[in-house]
Amino acid sequence: ATSSFLQASAAQLHGRDESNSYGLAAILLPVLGVFPAAMVLLLVLRRTSASTRLASIIAEFVGTFVLMFTVGCCAVDGSNVWNPLAIGSAYMAMVYALGQVSGGNLNPAISLALGLIGDLPWSDVLNYWSAQLLGGLAAAGCVTALHSQQPLELGPVAPFAGCHAACVEMLYTFMLCFVALNCMSSRRIIADGNGFYALAIGFVMVAGGYAASPVSLAAFNPAIAIGLDIKRFGFGWGIWYVLFEVMGAFLAVTFFGILRPEEGLTPDDFASYKPTTNTKCMSEFLGTFLVVFTIGLNLSVNSPAMALSAAAALMCMTYSLGSVSGAHFNP
Repeated sequence: ATSSFLQASAAQLHGRDESNSYGLAAILLPVLGVFPAAMVLLLVLRRTSASTRLASIIAEFVGTFVLMFTVGCCAVDGSNVWNPLAIGSAYMAMVYALGQVSGGNLNPAISLALGLIGDLPWSDVLNYWSAQLLGGLAAAGCVTALHSQQPLELGPVAPFAGCHAACVEMLYTFMLCFVALNCMSSRRIIADGNGFYALAIGFVMVAGGYAASPVSLAAFNPAIAIGLDIKRFGFGWGIWYVLFEVMGAFLAVTFFGILRPEEGLTPDDFASYKPTTNTKCMSEFLGTFLVVFTIGLNLSVNSPAMALSAAAALMCMTYSLGSVSGAHFNP
């Protein structure tokens, strides 16, 4: 079956001058998905004696592959009405499926943020980056092979300019990383139970997808940005998207430290900690800003699902900051 698929892909790509520059990648990269898929069945589901670290790296590859494949198919042949919901649902499903194996990062920006707060060793951050980027490229190669007549593209969507795309990529990557840090790493949320963590993370893609897709295509993930820019091997708009997404991760770490000062307390001090009025006000400001910005952007781009996008933003920020200020976000 794999041989037939590769032959068909090669026949489709043959003779296309524009595609030939990356046709080889489109044919060969899908093969990379065969062995990790088999290995993850052995290591994750059957629980062989292989190392936990190897299992987590493979889980990040497979999860990012599924996410990027969903994004690519939606970008090429999807519907503007359903694309963000499909992508957010795929993200949520893979985080729930692989969260107990690797943490379900599936995003180099989230791995960076977790490394910066000390929850993920830097050796694992580097390994995760490699797995995530390879997973994204392999999935992009599959999408390119399946849809050779419509190659993947990345960049600002007219009439918006690069500065607009940079702004929304940074802001929603910040939101994604901030929600992930709170729902995956906050001691208080974990102590209270955080079974909703994948729902909150996945639905950031719903909130930002409807709002920002008409501006930047809504990557919010360096692995996806480079995958969508596979035609230029990430050196077109991809590298710029990655830069602003990394800035979003640094901002998320900064605000996490401001709004969660209890993370560094001893167990006794942590048990008696109560957020100060200033911390609560900052929490209300940030949550209200992101919800209102999402609503305003949906209105400005004539989004087909403004209510869903706004509700997703409100839900994500409520899960993240409810234990800080109560998450009113509404006078």
